[in-house]
Amino acid sequence: MKQESQSQEHQANANRPAEFESLIDRLRERFGDKISTSAAIREQHGRGESYHAAMPPDAVLFAESTADVAEAVAFCSEHRVPVIAFGAGTSLEGNVSAVNGGLCIDLTRMNAILRVSPEDMDCTVQAGVTRLQLNQELRHTGLFFPLDPGADATIGGMAATRASGTNAVRYGTMRDVVLALTVVMADGSVIHTGGRARKSAAGYDLTRLFVGSEGTLGIITEVVLRLNGVPESIAAASCSFGDLNSAVQTVVTVIQSAIPVARIELMDKAQMLAVNRFSKTDYPVADTLLFEFHGSPISVADDMRRVGEIVAEFGGGDFRTASTQEERSVLWKARHDALYATTSLRPKARGWSTDVCVPIANLVECIAGARQVLTKTTVPATIVGHVGDGNFHVIFAIDAENKREMEEIADINSQLIDLALSLDGTSTGEHGIGTGKRAYMIREHGDSVQVMRRLKEALDPLSILNPGKVLPD
Repeated sequence: MKQESQSQEHQANANRPAEFESLIDRLRERFGDKISTSAAIREQHGRGESYHAAMPPDAVLFAESTADVAEAVAFCSEHRVPVIAFGAGTSLEGNVSAVNGGLCIDLTRMNAILRVSPEDMDCTVQAGVTRLQLNQELRHTGLFFPLDPGADATIGGMAATRASGTNAVRYGTMRDVVLALTVVMADGSVIHTGGRARKSAAGYDLTRLFVGSEGTLGIITEVVLRLNGVPESIAAASCSFGDLNSAVQTVVTVIQSAIPVARIELMDKAQMLAVNRFSKTDYPVADTLLFEFHGSPISVADDMRRVGEIVAEFGGGDFRTASTQEERSVLWKARHDALYATTSLRPKARGWSTDVCVPIANLVECIAGARQVLTKTTVPATIVGHVGDGNFHVIFAIDAENKREMEEIADINSQLIDLALSLDGTSTGEHGIGTGKRAYMIREHGDSVQVMRRLKEALDPLSILNPGKVLPD
């Protein structure tokens, strides 16, 4: 095993630019075994969970403190070496690929929960803390961190991509729950943005600037989060519909009726078939909505009744309720496994998951249009999404080696984005831009992209922070 590791490292050294060798040696002198050039580790850190080809860095630093990150970034700034921050590696748009090589800074060892203040309902965590780890730590406080993107992502990664997930319809996105940040800038300096006060009118909102910047403006190392009280009562339910349009009309009506649901998730007929096969469940193979309700026992019962009436109005089946923790876990695990369920429909397939988001009033038209676009391909594809806030995904099970097929799906992806933009929507509700959606930035933002460029040039004049992401060439 040791010989194999040495062989991999030798191959990695052979493929690395010669001028970078001495820099890696100097990094090793400072950081010791926190630095790795193993081919396997570099490969792992050059990809997320999507179809994008791996683009490995030249070396990986397993940072253990903000000081480690700051020192490494200062070194890279001095020598103009690209720097890519890495969390759990669950991104879907090439967000962590090392386009120009360089140093990847893995933040997963920075996993300390530094402070929890039950009275103020907030906490401070290092960037490598995962959402499940945080909620496990909070279980005796009566508080929880509500955002659930599906994967056990790191808090730093969620902040960097402005993540949201299934609970966003009630609890918002990372933009809404991040109060303050510690950020390492492109020259290695460290700044603190925001504060614990629930509102402030002091100066520019730098916190919001870094949330969603995908590591292109600075590297987030600590996050102050707003927390929520654990609901007294939680209940979930699923119901199926005869057609997708009726399911989406139900969602729009529920939202417009101001019923405070915690989650509304859509899985189309193809997705339900994939879920049943993959998760060994027995849900009806039909266009399906999943609901979750939070509140007091009385309010939850009343909300479920009102939603049930709307479901009946649009021809939906009876609620299949899930009141116990075990039942809810089965239901939401099936939802969270949607990507893997879809790719399992085809041997050796990879997942191409795209997402768009539109105003809720335009959701019916957008999903109907998406369904029409999908009739143009024979590639297995499913629709799934956080439709309570107008966000949905199309997942393709692709053969990444088939050039014609990749071009076909790229064209369909472009049509889906054009459709969303024509309906006052966005090219991505939560996946971020990465490398995958850079081409659509000008189409969506127009001249505002030039302002973004000026921000990038001001904060990262050497363009070493996650280069090749977000902004188009």
